[in-house]
Amino acid sequence: MTNVNTTDWTNGLAWTPELETGYEDIDNQHRQLFKLLSDLIESFQRNDNKVTIKETLLFLAGYTVKHFSDEEKIAVRYKYPKHNEHKKMHEEFTQTVIGFVDQYEKDGDSEILFAAVRKVIIRWLIKHIRGEDYKIAQHIKSITSAN
Repeated sequence: MTNVNTTDWTNGLAWTPELETGYEDIDNQHRQLFKLLSDLIESFQRNDNKVTIKETLLFLAGYTVKHFSDEEKIAVRYKYPKHNEHKKMHEEFTQTVIGFVDQYEKDGDSEILFAAVRKVIIRWLIKHIRGEDYKIAQHIKSITSAN
């Protein structure tokens, strides 16, 4: 994978400071995912298929297991009061990814699948990071700064 610290990706999908939670491991995982999705979009725009939907979805399926587990451990460690709701969002997103994998297995690469992956996954990630992950980060900061 190329440099995931850059925010200068050519297709408009870039990591921005507003998405940072302040937790380096989590932020680095988020950056890696953004870079992968950026590469997928760029590949489809160029019609060169260097990065396929299948590679992206398989990476995403594995990524969500580790990343969501890491996030949930942090939420439990710091007694985040909405941990169960956060975990449920992760489970629902994982099912969405599995649905896309199933659709790929059935239909293969297609512009329809690409558009759905791009729209649903990117929208969910940005909303989830800016909203839910940020809330966990703020909760932890309020606890740790009070001590």
